[in-house]
Amino acid sequence: MTPNGVEGTEPDGDDAVWKALAHPLRRRLLDHLRDGPQRTGELAERFEESRHVVMQHLNVLREADLVRTSKRGRTRINHLNPVPIQRIHRRWVSRYEAPWAEALLGMQHQLEEEHDDETTIDEEGRNVG
Repeated sequence: MTPNGVEGTEPDGDDAVWKALAHPLRRRLLDHLRDGPQRTGELAERFEESRHVVMQHLNVLREADLVRTSKRGRTRINHLNPVPIQRIHRRWVSRYEAPWAEALLGMQHQLEEEHDDETTIDEEGRNVG
């Protein structure tokens, strides 16, 4: 048994990333930061939620290291840090990407072959099947 109480797993930093990505407002914040660094006030203005709520969500993103903040005087500039998401992708998504892509391509080819077998063309070149 491991320290987190689950057999065969180890605690890691991914839990904080998954938690941060679980909320739709935090995902929208990350989408906005993908366009480039933004002041906290600019981000807060984009949402119906209060500035306080947006700042709480930014704190969760910072704890997961998805957002890094720099200060210029009293202004906080938020920057997207894509590294934790890339780590999640390598660990969880890319393992399954190739087999699923191959399976989908195989299914596409099979369906196209079945469709070609069922298609009948009359003497004038029209599809009648």
